[in-house]
Amino acid sequence: MFDDSLLDDPAALQRADRRRELLALAGAGARIRIALRRADAAGLRTLNPDGRPRAVLVAGHGGALTAAAVLAALAVPSSQVWPLPPADARPGGFTFADGETWQLPGWAGSLDLIVVTSETGREGGLINLAEQAYTRGCAIAVIAPEGSELFEAALQVRALPLPFEPGAVEPEGSDAEPDLPAEDPAALWAFLAPLLALADRTGVAQLAPGALEAAADRLDEIAVRCRPDAQAYDNPAKSLASRIAETVPLLWSEGAAAAAAGERFAAALADRAGLPALAARLPQALTAHRGMFAGRLGAGGDPDDFFRDRVDEPVPLQLQVLLLRHTPGVAELERPGWPVARARRLAAAHEVRVTEHTSSLEDPVQALAELIGLTDFAAVYLGLATRG
Repeated sequence: MFDDSLLDDPAALQRADRRRELLALAGAGARIRIALRRADAAGLRTLNPDGRPRAVLVAGHGGALTAAAVLAALAVPSSQVWPLPPADARPGGFTFADGETWQLPGWAGSLDLIVVTSETGREGGLINLAEQAYTRGCAIAVIAPEGSELFEAALQVRALPLPFEPGAVEPEGSDAEPDLPAEDPAALWAFLAPLLALADRTGVAQLAPGALEAAADRLDEIAVRCRPDAQAYDNPAKSLASRIAETVPLLWSEGAAAAAAGERFAAALADRAGLPALAARLPQALTAHRGMFAGRLGAGGDPDDFFRDRVDEPVPLQLQVLLLRHTPGVAELERPGWPVARARRLAAAHEVRVTEHTSSLEDPVQALAELIGLTDFAAVYLGLATRG
């Protein structure tokens, strides 16, 4: 049950946040800066690649795969970026991570770059993958904690070792499954910063000068606006959490950066708040989710009833459309394209509430920071107000 009164009680939020997720998100900008400094110290700035790789495969799970999706959205048209999730589980593994395996596609070879990523550096499957890539003659980079088994293995397979910067905040406790520990909510940026810097250096992506540093500044600004002691009416993350609570969110996006943010928000809602959400890009979302509006979820009702008691009265689930948009250089109030206009009309016709968050920043990396920073905080606030 969602308790919105907790959102305006900073002391209660601190007690509820046993995993210290809000504190971790507040340090996301610092994670980018530290990751970039450590990547430079590891030799990234002096790297002289022999041409652009044919394809980049990013292996890992959780935030690392989200980072791969972000890179795919930002890559130059002639480059291919493929997230490489675990293939299957080995029999006899003692934990989830122990049982995971990764397998290179048959076409991967000396023209390709393999980036192996891990928050812990303990997965045997990723060490085996690095050895596979070395045998195939692939170029290899490893993003893992310094001193971990995977980081040490990188030196053995002549990989570029890029240190993963772990969070400075340790959780006080966790109610997660013992072999499925919750991921640090800011780990995405510790993966993304060295990955994008590497992509920029190898020509896979073309970042604006200082783009990552500016994204770190943007995350700092969002952390101030979304801080726990900011009241809900002045805190966009708390307001968003309240609007999507006890709904079925449809996360519709316009633009590649917004699409990556939508996929990230769907994963964060499931992981942090236990709320299923559906993400899709416009205009495909209009047909993919059209059938949901005809069912009971889109039948209207009064989701904006100010006097409704969210704590004591069960509320029937209804749809909630969240439009995430990246419109570079276009003011939010200017006339939208037909997919957005059609989305608004569809929602209005079925009495479904629409919430919009738009970034008009030219730089897609800063736009990502703006959209993901907000939605990450919203997912955590929703989870805290639901778990209590």
